[in-house]
Amino acid sequence: MPAAATATPAQIKDANTRYHDAAAASYDAKWGIDYGEVGQGQVRAKLVKALGREPSRPFADALEIGAGTGYFSLNLLQLGLIERSTATDISPGMLTRLAAGAEELGLEVTTVVAEAESLPFEDRSFDLVFGHAVLHHIPDLARAFGEFHRVLRPGGAVAFCGEPSRYGNRIAALPKRFGMLAAPIWRRAIGAAPAAAPRSTSDDDHELESEVDVHSFDPAELSLMLGDSGLADVRVRGEELLANGHGWLMRTLEASAEPDQVPYAWRSFAFRSYLALQRLDARVLEPRLPPQLFYNLVLSARR
Repeated sequence: MPAAATATPAQIKDANTRYHDAAAASYDAKWGIDYGEVGQGQVRAKLVKALGREPSRPFADALEIGAGTGYFSLNLLQLGLIERSTATDISPGMLTRLAAGAEELGLEVTTVVAEAESLPFEDRSFDLVFGHAVLHHIPDLARAFGEFHRVLRPGGAVAFCGEPSRYGNRIAALPKRFGMLAAPIWRRAIGAAPAAAPRSTSDDDHELESEVDVHSFDPAELSLMLGDSGLADVRVRGEELLANGHGWLMRTLEASAEPDQVPYAWRSFAFRSYLALQRLDARVLEPRLPPQLFYNLVLSARR
């Protein structure tokens, strides 16, 4: 369920800050985020898919919007695809976790608490502005795209991945609903108890998950908005159909059980089968089907 139509930008940003602060400590585990070979391979593939090609050289100065715990920034740094990283988020808790992860990996990242619609950076400061699963949280997207254009150097690129398409979002509701119905049978089959109610240290901030999403996107409308901001060479593509349906089913089932009672063999099956379907999507479906059918959209443009 998205944020209420009557919610103000300030209310949406407050919900996002509180929810992501509360979720930061367990975020990587919840979404299976990896900073090794698998995670680096996924991030490289997503960036290449968004840009339409492998970068010919590393981006010197890169700015991530809504960086979270660092899935994209830290993996891109390890791959050598970006040289200097600045990570922004409106959640201080997420950036604290990102900084800790960077230190563990021996990486340097500058973290800045900032809103996408008012970036605290000079004009023409970055060669790449990027993000993953963040645009749908931003209340004023037109203003944010204008900021991305402003801080980009001539020839610089924007690249965003993991944004929900309007039609794909409806399709994703089906595996979630089936997962909820099948969860009691699945838990009995693996011998797991139902998950305890989430505990939060601050006013049930975990319950804000249903209030932090603002948009789902039509690819044509998204392309027009990017062009209106002054960006050129706009590219919008679909990503993951079978993989996302499978992923939402697996996540819905696993979220219904106590985490430490879900067998490793099941988690391994869920993850490996997701990767297999991801490859099938990329090779067979994504080149042939219109982007609006997919759950995720990837996009890029240049200044």
